[in-house]
Amino acid sequence: MKGEIVAVGTELLLGNIVNTNAQYLSQKLADLGIDVYYHVVVGDNLNRLTETIKTSLERSDLVITCGGLGPTADDLTKEGVSQAMGLKLLPDEESIEKIKRMFNSTGRLMTENNIKQGYIPEGAVVLENNNGTAPGVLIEKKGKIVIMLPGPPKELYPMFENKVLPYLKAKANSTIRSKVLRVIGVGESTVEYMLKDIFDSQTNPTIAPYAKDGEVHLRVTAKTDIPEEADRLIAEMEQKVRAILGDNIYGCNEEMLEEAVLKLLQKKNLTISLAESCTGGLIASRLTDIPGASASFVSGVVSYSNASKVNILKVKEDTIKNFGAVSPQTAEEMAVGAKTLSSSDIGLSITGIAGPDGGSAEKPVGLCYIGIAAGNSVNVHKIMLNGNRNKIRWSSSSRALDFLRRELLSM
Repeated sequence: MKGEIVAVGTELLLGNIVNTNAQYLSQKLADLGIDVYYHVVVGDNLNRLTETIKTSLERSDLVITCGGLGPTADDLTKEGVSQAMGLKLLPDEESIEKIKRMFNSTGRLMTENNIKQGYIPEGAVVLENNNGTAPGVLIEKKGKIVIMLPGPPKELYPMFENKVLPYLKAKANSTIRSKVLRVIGVGESTVEYMLKDIFDSQTNPTIAPYAKDGEVHLRVTAKTDIPEEADRLIAEMEQKVRAILGDNIYGCNEEMLEEAVLKLLQKKNLTISLAESCTGGLIASRLTDIPGASASFVSGVVSYSNASKVNILKVKEDTIKNFGAVSPQTAEEMAVGAKTLSSSDIGLSITGIAGPDGGSAEKPVGLCYIGIAAGNSVNVHKIMLNGNRNKIRWSSSSRALDFLRRELLSM
C-alpha cells in the first residue's frame, strides 16, 4: 500500500510551526509496512487544496490529512477532500450534538461556526475526538482511502492510536523495520565507496546513507510479512556492514557519541577529566547531558586564557612561549594537567582556533590539537576543520570524543 501525508495550514508554509505530525505518522505507517512516498504541505486555499488531494489520490492508495478541521473559515480540509472526491458535505447530527455537549460541559458559549465541524462527507465514517471538538473522518471509495485527522498533536495522536491504527492493521499485510548505524571518522562519500558492493546488490533489506553533524548515518530497512524476519534480515546486513566499517561504527539508532564514550568508560571502570580551550566546555556539557555521567566524569577545566593554562593546568610558560597555545606540546601538557589535577585515569585536552579571527598562514582557523593522557603515555592528534565558529567547535568536540572512544577500545 502506498501512503501519502498531506499537512494543511498556511502557518506550516510560513514556518510558524514545525510539521511534527508528518514525522509521527510516517513512523507509524512504516511499522505497518505502508510505504510513504510523499509528504505534502498545502496552505488554507480551497482550490489548491482540492487539486492537491486529486493529485494525491492519483498516485497513492492511502492519503492522510492533518489539520484544517476546525470551525473557522480557513479550515477547509473537508471541503477540499469532498470536492476532490465528488462528495457532498452533510450534517452529522451525532457529531453536532457531541460538539454542543462539550461546550455546555465547560460553560463556554458555542458560536454558530462550530456547527461546521459536524459536517461530514457523505458515506464517510466519523472518528470520534475525545480530546477536542473536531471529529476525524475516514473515507473508502474506489479502492482509495482518505483519513482526515485534526492538527493539534494532542488530538491527532490518540485518534490515530485508538481509531486509525486498528483499521490500518487490518488492511496492512507487511511490516517495515529500520535500524540506524552511526558512523564517525569517515565521510559520506568514503562510506559509500567502502560499501559499494553492498549498495550495488541490495534488494531487501536496503541501506541508505545520509550525513548529519559530522557523522554518517546508515539506515538499514527491511520489509517482510513477519516482524521477526525483518529483524533477522537487518541483523545479517548489519553484520556485513560492521565487517567493513569496523570501529568507525560507534552506535545504533538514537545512541549519541558521548553516550557511547561514557558506556566504554564505565565498562572499563575508568574516570576522565577535561581541559578545554577552543570548545569552551562543550565536551563537558555533552558528557554531562547523559544521565549517570558522574560515574566516570570527574571534572572539566575551561582554560581559555594562557594564564589559566599555566596557573591551573601547570602548562609550562616556556611551552606556550616557544610553541604557542595552539600546539601539540601545549595540548600534551594540558591533558597531563587535567589528569593530574583531578587524579583521574584519563585526561582529555583540546586547544585550537575556532575563528573567525585569530588564524594565520602557519596556524589557520580550524586548526586544533587534541591530547589524551592515559597511564604514562600521551597521544596528540592534529585536525583541520572548516566552517563557521559554531561548526568548528562542534566538530572538534566530536573528533575529540571519537579519538577518546578509539583509545578506550584499544585499552
